[in-house]
Amino acid sequence: MKNWVRSNKGFVLFLLLFGFFRTAIADWNPIPSGSMRPGLLEGDVVFVNRLAFNVKVPLTNMVLAHTGEPQRGDVVTFSSPANGTRLIKRIMAVPGDRVEMRGEQIIINGQAASYTQIESVLEPHQGGLTPALRFDEVLGKQVQRIQVLPAVSARRSFGPITVPPEQYLMLGDNRDNSEDSRFIGLVPRKLLVGRAVRVLVSADIEGNWMPRFERFGKPLHVDPE
Repeated sequence: MKNWVRSNKGFVLFLLLFGFFRTAIADWNPIPSGSMRPGLLEGDVVFVNRLAFNVKVPLTNMVLAHTGEPQRGDVVTFSSPANGTRLIKRIMAVPGDRVEMRGEQIIINGQAASYTQIESVLEPHQGGLTPALRFDEVLGKQVQRIQVLPAVSARRSFGPITVPPEQYLMLGDNRDNSEDSRFIGLVPRKLLVGRAVRVLVSADIEGNWMPRFERFGKPLHVDPE
């Protein structure tokens, strides 16, 4: 083994540096489910900036320093406080916010979001198709494209709650098909992995597995139409 390491030390160094890069600096995250539709699709692979919020000891949740403040509207990856699963959702409320949802409408610090319907489509759900409505959700300067599934049983109301220090409320953009803070609770800052920046590559894993070149490099923000 020592002889192998000695003769392949360049390759070993590359593996060590690559591992450090992925666990401490930047990473990529495949999208396995439809919880962030319509902005993110199954088969997208997103680039994640691990230094956006925290510097951590690699392979742990031990925070060494803060590098930036998570903001409402950020799409982030994090470890679920319920079972440790890696999830990707949108931050909808930050520490100190008083937040509630009433029949899909988000209300933060007394300000209710407004909604403009963009389109109606059929979306995959539990092996079939179900009607979906897509809206631009506007709250102050924050705008994101969301989707609701009127025919699906979902948790469309909660709160009000006040978000404690060092915790965040996460929601999926596919509001009626997302395992988010309505089910797993608020997410502590130490469980944040990083900010998702853009789609690196994408393939139609629900269909023919062909590359979706039009999604390559797509930034994770919504421009209102």
